[in-house]
Amino acid sequence: MKLVRIVFILLIVLGASCNSDAPSSKNKKESNSPNMKKKAVVYQVFTRLFGNTETNNKPWGTKEENGVGKFSDFDHKALMAIKNLGVTHIWYTGVPHHALIGDYTQYGISNDDPDVVKGRAGSPYAVKDYYNVNPDLADNPANRLQEFEALIARTHNMGLKVIIDIVPNHIARKYEGKTNPEGVDDFGAKDDTSVVYSKHNNFYYIPGEEFKVPNWQDDYSPLGEENTNKEDGKFTEIPAKWTGNGSRLAQPNFNDWYETVKINYGVRPDGTKDFDTLPDAYANMDYQAHYNFWKEKEVPDSWTKFKDIALYWQEKGVDGFRYDMAEMVPVEFWSYLNSSIKVKNPDAFLLAEVYNPSLYREYLFKGKMDYLYDKVELYDSLRHIMKGYGWTDHIHTVQSGMKDIEHHMLHFLENHDEQRIASPEFVGNAALAKPAMVVSATLSTSPTMIYFGQEVGEDGSENAGFGSPSRTSIFDYIGVPAHQRWMNHKKFDGGLSTDEEKALRDFYQRLLNFTITSDALMGEYQETHYYNKENTHGYDHRIYSFVRWFGEDRLLIISNFDAEKTYQIDFKLPPEIVKHWKLNSGEFLLQEQLYGAYNPTLMVDGEVGRVDLKLAPLESYIFKLNQ
Repeated sequence: MKLVRIVFILLIVLGASCNSDAPSSKNKKESNSPNMKKKAVVYQVFTRLFGNTETNNKPWGTKEENGVGKFSDFDHKALMAIKNLGVTHIWYTGVPHHALIGDYTQYGISNDDPDVVKGRAGSPYAVKDYYNVNPDLADNPANRLQEFEALIARTHNMGLKVIIDIVPNHIARKYEGKTNPEGVDDFGAKDDTSVVYSKHNNFYYIPGEEFKVPNWQDDYSPLGEENTNKEDGKFTEIPAKWTGNGSRLAQPNFNDWYETVKINYGVRPDGTKDFDTLPDAYANMDYQAHYNFWKEKEVPDSWTKFKDIALYWQEKGVDGFRYDMAEMVPVEFWSYLNSSIKVKNPDAFLLAEVYNPSLYREYLFKGKMDYLYDKVELYDSLRHIMKGYGWTDHIHTVQSGMKDIEHHMLHFLENHDEQRIASPEFVGNAALAKPAMVVSATLSTSPTMIYFGQEVGEDGSENAGFGSPSRTSIFDYIGVPAHQRWMNHKKFDGGLSTDEEKALRDFYQRLLNFTITSDALMGEYQETHYYNKENTHGYDHRIYSFVRWFGEDRLLIISNFDAEKTYQIDFKLPPEIVKHWKLNSGEFLLQEQLYGAYNPTLMVDGEVGRVDLKLAPLESYIFKLNQ
């Protein structure tokens, strides 16, 4: 966020007949998710940084000094390389036009005030105009929307799906919809600013008070050490509005989301709701029923505004959305929005950031989300194991607790909010996460997500300006060194990558491509960890094992989380699995699928299957068994 333990994986696909080929989603409430027969892999890319070749990396540097990537950098070569990695969906992060420090007045765009912008390049979650895109990303800012539409088309032509951000909880303090469709009013244009709250107001107000810039802390200054008349400690907002994270102070704290304002969804200041609530029975109903529920009802104006925004981008070919801080917005709004999206495209990919496990099922089933981040359960558990103080026993605790919703919990080891794996603040070596990546990608039927640069071991060590190293900056213009070496002056061939970086990317490519073609990974799960912990000499809490199967595909997965120790064990396939899979006594050749270098034999003798395994540090195997 080093003693690290490795995951060593053995995947065995067995051709014997099976009692059941039902997916692990059985006994769930009706699924909201797109109709996926194989696992999905989401590649989150920070659009501004991906194609940047400049290596200057001056703290607080301008785009002229530090460079900036463009939509056009995602050309045929780049998209082919992403697809070949084993990706099915690209999440283009930071596309909607957000507040930034740069002069685009010749294109009819007003300048933003550094006192309410984080970094020079600005936060992608302080959106300034939802009906257009970041002008930094265009070769010709006058044609920025057309350039993004062309990127959507190129991505689709490569057989990939497009995801972008929508941030319903808050917008930039200086929101200006310069390119709104006809009849669309800006947020707040018709608000009654004399009251704190009104149902159809888009914002909450602090009548009689002016907004004040926070008191800067730790010698912080907007734009770093540069002193200009732009960062003068003033920003005119009368009356002041509530801040994005809910602060009701006219002068928010430095640690508040002071660059944003909170959207009003019809929740009164005392927390009561000024709209119809959704009956509990709707948790078991499909999106069409939800759509019909809201069709004739009056909803707050902010609901309609965000629905129109989502449908606007949907019409332009966007295949799905990632929703920032979804739990800060009432679940009824999500029912309204997501059902409207699904009526237009049932296969839309809807991913939300929700961190409170007690809300997971409500936002999935009542809110009609497809997927939520599995952050505080699986990610945190694997992080603890990688850092040396977690036990693998907890993996099954997490998975069993998620049994009814496991398909909906997207797995990841990196994203823009989390520390880079290779950063000293996490584990300091990207290769040490290979085993955890295998477990993350194979444990359930859920999608897998990786963050650009993860596959080549980017360490996030650059001091970009706003914020601190360990996470690649989302606020500043910066180059991403390990990624740039792979990019190789836009050849996208790894020509400048180190041997270690090439090996790591090769691992990711082999693993991810396996996951998107496997039938078994869309099937059943059962742990074999505790049977072996009790019955196999030398098997301990640094190892984890489980089985997966669907139809004739059957996988046995064993993982070693020790960074230094090599294990030699007589692994046992429990009697319950041998019986369930109807395995007869005999020998089974295990054909390794990732690297093809290790082919042991599974021996089934009566009730138990056995295989002698040598689990080496940082080694992962996928074996296929043909009967």
